[in-house]
Amino acid sequence: RILRADDDDGEQKIEYNIYYLSIISSEDTMTDMNIIDTIGNTPLVRVNRVLTPEAKANNVRILIKLEMQNPGGSIKDRIAKNMLEDAERSGTLKPGMTVVEYTSGNTGIGIAMICAAKGYKCIICMPQLPPFEERYIVCRMFGADVHLTAPALGMPGLKSYTEDLVEKNEGYFLVNQFFNEANPSIHYTTTGPEIWEQSGKNVDYFVTGVGTGGTATGTGKFLCEKNPNCKVICVEPTESRVHLGAAHTPHTILGIGAGVPTHFLTELAPGQPFAEGSRGHVSEFLSASSSESIEWATKLAKTEGIMVGPSSGATLKVAMDLAERPEAKGKTIVVIAASHGIRYTAHPLWKEMKQEAKTALPQPPNMSKDEGTLFWDSSKA
Repeated sequence: RILRADDDDGEQKIEYNIYYLSIISSEDTMTDMNIIDTIGNTPLVRVNRVLTPEAKANNVRILIKLEMQNPGGSIKDRIAKNMLEDAERSGTLKPGMTVVEYTSGNTGIGIAMICAAKGYKCIICMPQLPPFEERYIVCRMFGADVHLTAPALGMPGLKSYTEDLVEKNEGYFLVNQFFNEANPSIHYTTTGPEIWEQSGKNVDYFVTGVGTGGTATGTGKFLCEKNPNCKVICVEPTESRVHLGAAHTPHTILGIGAGVPTHFLTELAPGQPFAEGSRGHVSEFLSASSSESIEWATKLAKTEGIMVGPSSGATLKVAMDLAERPEAKGKTIVVIAASHGIRYTAHPLWKEMKQEAKTALPQPPNMSKDEGTLFWDSSKA
């Protein structure tokens, strides 16, 4: 029953409680959902306090898609689910097989989570680098085995090792996120429609990082079909602008900037050289540096209460650059926040806080009863 405006306070409370109980006891209960069923339908929220004065003066609406709200903690849960279930439907993946993938981490976590829920053995391959500590631990907690490859060999070495591993072992299934069409297709069928409806069917700019290129390809295509004037902006590290034809150099923005042009973005304009300008429905390739990604991820946490990883700091920085353009006045910019910042405690994003915490929480702890009550005040650090 709906509350009546003329009820007194006690009457309202009774009515509300009856209404609530009728929901949880109805035949429409969702208690039969499993963890995989909770993937998607993430919130889209507006931010204000983090905006620069120029962006505020431009009356720009910036909306952030909180993909860290997926159960595995990132946007990659979407593609992990769809790639595995697509393989099951086609008969390529069968019970008893081992699922294998090479990844910078978040896709691996999503795959490991879903394999645990479905009962598959799983092997995740990633570079042996310190910032991957959380990814290693989380994949192992989901029961996956983890193979670590030589970081100096980069993505090509990681890819080659994984493909050889699958080729030599019968019953191994390679997910192959960088080339699997079930990657961009799930963004076309879920991420794009969610954003369109949540934004009030008003998206002028769509900003996303380039990992596999699947989000830009699938979500971007959907939004451009709904609004042909929508501008899709791809973000890569300033140190690795390979989609503009520049050389790759090391950076710390995990999840984007693998160092090679992505298959899906290549296929938007086959044969077209990578250079400044548009490519298919992608309007621009912009960038943020490693330090800028940390700066903006930190700003977002401290001004909006939204904790994100470095790639989301990069997309927010680019969104702010767009918001200051004269042509963006009064426009709506949607930004992908791909993952949660708590997943990056081994990353430079947390360096300052970890150093402070080490001083604040000494090992062993000071167990004296004679030195007063307050031992630490962070405001005076």
